[in-house]
This record gives sequence, structure tokens and C-alpha cells, in this order.
Amino acid sequence: MCGRFALTAKSELVRDALNLAELEGFPARYNIAPTQPILVVIAGERQERGSNLPERRAMLVRWGFLPGWVKDPRDFPLLLNARSETAVSKASFRAAMRHRRILVPATGFYEWHRPSKESGEKSQAYWIRPKRGGIVAFAGLMETWSSADGSEVDTGAILTTSANRSMARIHDRMPVVIHPDDFSRWLDCKTQEPRDVADLMAPVQEDFFEAVPVSDLVNKVSNGGPEIQAPVAEVLAVEKPKSTKPDSGQMSLF
Repeated sequence: MCGRFALTAKSELVRDALNLAELEGFPARYNIAPTQPILVVIAGERQERGSNLPERRAMLVRWGFLPGWVKDPRDFPLLLNARSETAVSKASFRAAMRHRRILVPATGFYEWHRPSKESGEKSQAYWIRPKRGGIVAFAGLMETWSSADGSEVDTGAILTTSANRSMARIHDRMPVVIHPDDFSRWLDCKTQEPRDVADLMAPVQEDFFEAVPVSDLVNKVSNGGPEIQAPVAEVLAVEKPKSTKPDSGQMSLF
């Protein structure tokens, strides 16, 4: 899954990487969390009649998908991610998969290796970024939810797929990465059915990302500076202590 990510590149770089018509400046965000606004890219109209160049637009949506048929958001779970393998068959995501596919620009994401208690290992956070740097585009879905009073909220989710071998040691899921050559096909919901873009929702190649162990500062939403991406020593497996009886006449404090 993807529960935290970052977008720290300058707006000009994001604009050029996603071929956007325009993009206002924005601050670097090192710890983007659920329910916060996230920058997404949607397909737009053609720049000129007869032009083959797409006009893509950027907008902000709330990270936490709400299907249009939900009556009360308080009674509906927060959908940060959608499983790419089943999104088109799920009632929550079916319409968005057909009509509202988006790109979510990022400079990387965070994932946690949370072993079982029996293993004796400690949890470890990782900052996962493209090995060659730059901006990555995650596949996403969006929906505009309307309340009873007529107000509207644009919402979004990130699509995930099974982890490739290099990421599987950390977690069994990872975001779907859309390569620049496939941006137009992914965003084209007029001529490209979900079945036509199913091949894009595969794990990214093995050497695309690198995982940097980081501290647990990223766990707190209030920590939003570059220090949360500082490398730390990777936590190693810890042997489970053997149970021993306390010495006669001594009380155990544990």
C-alpha cells in the first residue's frame, strides 16, 4: 500500500515532467498524509483543433476516495489505495476506472516493514525513491463527491499492485507507476477502456526504486521537513530473549 509520500520537486520541473499547460508554484512537501490535499493530473482538451499534443491540467483533491453514491462520509472507510487487480470490478472504483483516471506526481513514497511479533524484528520505515531521481507518476483514480447541501469535494486514491522482488522484502504491495510514454494512454478515458490499460498496472522494473532506511519521524504528520528523509542504520533482526526463572529470593521487574 502507499500511506505516505512526498513531492519536493520545484513546480517548474513537475510542470515539464507531466507536460502540463500551467502549474502554480507550491512548497516542498516531505510528508503527505491521508485526508490532505494532493496534486493530481487529469486529461484536458486538445490545445488546438487537430493537435496531437494533449493539454493536461493539475488540480488538488483530498487524499481519501469517496464514491459518488456515499451518503455520509462518516460511515464510509477512508480509501487511500485501490487494488489495481480488482478496481474495475469493485463498486467503489468501477466508474472512476472507466471515466476518471489520474496521475499523482511524487518524488517518492514511504513504506514500513512491519514483521510479526514472533520474528523478533523491529519495524523499519523506508524512504523509497527513483534510483535516477526525478519525478515519478503514480496511477490514481478520482471522484467528486456531492453532499446533500450541494457542496462538492474532489477526492482521490492511488492504485497499487503486487511488489516487485526488490520491494517485496519490505511490503507485499507498491504503487502503480506510469511511465511518461504511457501518460496519454492512461489518462485517455474516452477511447481507452480499463481493459486497454490493464498492462500498465504491473509492478515497475526491479531497478527503478531504491529503499533508504529512515527514522520513525515520518510516523508523525506534524514532522514535515527534510530531516525525515535522512538515512539511518537499518534495524536488524533481534533475537527473542529466552525465558528464565528469576533467581531464588529475587523479584523480577519484568
